[in-house]
Amino acid sequence: MITTEQIKKLREATGGGVMECKRALEETGGDMKKASELLKKWGVEKSEKKVDRATNAGIIDSYIHAGGKVGVLMEIVCETDFVARTDDFKNLSHEICLQIASMNPKDVKALLKQEYIRDPSVTIENLIKAAIGKLGENIKVLRFTRYQLGEK
Repeated sequence: MITTEQIKKLREATGGGVMECKRALEETGGDMKKASELLKKWGVEKSEKKVDRATNAGIIDSYIHAGGKVGVLMEIVCETDFVARTDDFKNLSHEICLQIASMNPKDVKALLKQEYIRDPSVTIENLIKAAIGKLGENIKVLRFTRYQLGEK
């Protein structure tokens, strides 16, 4: 029997919906780790269904690092202003800006293939897919520029 406390714990850890968390716990016999992995898998599957949907909203985000010696300006888009204003979307954007500042990818394609600096078992592409699964909208990094003091 899955308890409300288990569902609450899984929701806090993953950000998944109540019913999704309950279903994942039921399918894994109450194993939190396996349920968390299952939720990630479902998120990626959901994201793949949304890949062709139009992205006409989003934000321009920036990040300045290392005492003002490195800066990033990035355009990240989604389907609606509602999602663009959520903390989850803004946090994703910030994490990607940090990634760009520290790893200096040459373009968006290279960025998507990079290992995420906070968890090398996840690529940036999979980080975005997880956010798509959670937020329910297509999300894309359209472009970015990274500046480093003294670099031409």
